[in-house]
Amino acid sequence: MASSATAPNSLSFFSSSLFLSSSHQIPKTHISVSKFGSGRVSKPLSVASQLATLPIISFEGEKVGETYLDLKTAPEDTARAVVHRAIVTDLQNKRRGTASTLTRAEVRGGGIKPYAQKKTGNARRGSQRTPLRPGGGVVFGPRPKDWSIKINRKEKKLAISTAISSVASAEGGAIVVEEFGEKFEKPKTKDFLAAMKRWGLDPKEKAMFLMIDVDENVAKSSRNIGTLRMLTPRTLNLFDILNSEKLVLTPAAVEFLNARYGVDALEEEDEDDAEEGSEEAEE
Repeated sequence: MASSATAPNSLSFFSSSLFLSSSHQIPKTHISVSKFGSGRVSKPLSVASQLATLPIISFEGEKVGETYLDLKTAPEDTARAVVHRAIVTDLQNKRRGTASTLTRAEVRGGGIKPYAQKKTGNARRGSQRTPLRPGGGVVFGPRPKDWSIKINRKEKKLAISTAISSVASAEGGAIVVEEFGEKFEKPKTKDFLAAMKRWGLDPKEKAMFLMIDVDENVAKSSRNIGTLRMLTPRTLNLFDILNSEKLVLTPAAVEFLNARYGVDALEEEDEDDAEEGSEEAEE
């Protein structure tokens, strides 16, 4: 029997070389991990860095340079688990938990016995609001519930940076476009679609734009494109990253990602945490 070819390890549905090789490693750090049914414990989290080179494209669609994304990522053996935990947390925390049903004690009516106890040939019925009859109470129905679960801040940041690195490391997965907010003098979806084609983007494919500031004309020109998501650092989320096939950044967005999710940012946070821990120990 011929052995089947194994698919490359990649995050989500787009191909990526993120888990096949790593450029360099940084020392392990310790973060606080919350486990279900237990207290907070300190668990080592291995973190690597992934360097991705991205082309810079002008508004007219010509390549004018290159830039890079150097983000911290989870290693191959834990990347899927970290991203899965973060996306499950995000989706579960969106649940309102307001579904509610009435039990037989809460349903209106049922104070009188529907018919005599004996000599009817029917079952002994004490209330019309029994769960066995239409309009009666509900047995084990949904009740208001808090579905929210917790994830550590560093673990969630690591999941976002790992997902972005996966898109950026895939061939043609991410591009950088020069600032184009002032290029649109008035809202017009046709002009935005023409710009996307010049940048090599297919309007039928899901694309996520990350910009520091979204101009009003840009927002109105792109809001009618169902496959496009226009995000800012405030609205950046893991679901839209994993749900997109193309990632479009601006130079300012690249600087933000390197500063927020880069390896240097992780080292600075670790130093701050170490200082806080030493101060608490002294007290």
